[in-house]
Amino acid sequence: MSANPSPAMPLVSLHAAAVRFGAVQALHPLDLCVRHGDRLALVGANGSGKTTLLRLLHGLLPGQGRRELHGAGSGAPPVVAMLFQRPFLLSVSVRMNMMLSLWLRQVPRAERSARCAQALQRVGLAGLERRLATALSGGQQQRLALARAWALRPDLLLLDEPTASLDPSAKREVERLIAEIADEGTTVVMSTHNLGQAKRLATRVAYLEGGRLVVDLPVDHFFADVLPPEAAQFLRGELPWPASALPAPD
Repeated sequence: MSANPSPAMPLVSLHAAAVRFGAVQALHPLDLCVRHGDRLALVGANGSGKTTLLRLLHGLLPGQGRRELHGAGSGAPPVVAMLFQRPFLLSVSVRMNMMLSLWLRQVPRAERSARCAQALQRVGLAGLERRLATALSGGQQQRLALARAWALRPDLLLLDEPTASLDPSAKREVERLIAEIADEGTTVVMSTHNLGQAKRLATRVAYLEGGRLVVDLPVDHFFADVLPPEAAQFLRGELPWPASALPAPD
């Protein structure tokens, strides 16, 4: 963003927000505020509500309670983009996937080609513009989806398990790109099962269980403080080593 507001300023907030799918309470009422500059990692077991919470932050799901968008630097509503665990790519060229996304978000025609080229260069896909997007490797597809989201110049980037199905090399590359984007001022909220990844990338960690927000702490406190029993048990189950001795990126 050209104007980088104070990290303390709220960007999106949820108040008594909840989601129900028929008889299933997918997300119990919670309050959550995402602020400019946050790097928030959502952790928890499958079915804990992480993806539902991401979709609620995006506005893709109707829910109870209230979702409030706060002004970005210019006072305009923040631009929100989401990267799904399995990126949806059309069976057309890499460039066309990019250009269609920019068109749908009503980016001015005069800016589209430059934004497309810049984003593909950023993720290391320059030169593959004519390649069929669905023929790319898994890591390349995830980088294309990240380029497509970044090209929208989002204030808030939502990432759902962005490296879940990638090999170690592709995982490192996607992590590097996420860190760079966050360093430049984009607010990031991501779900992950990888607690080492949460420690590497996040400044704040929220633990969900059974659709309830149990813990929301700065990353150092999450890995060092005494946690509620369910969160502590999850931490012990996911980490075969002491939390203070998390390994370097693989």
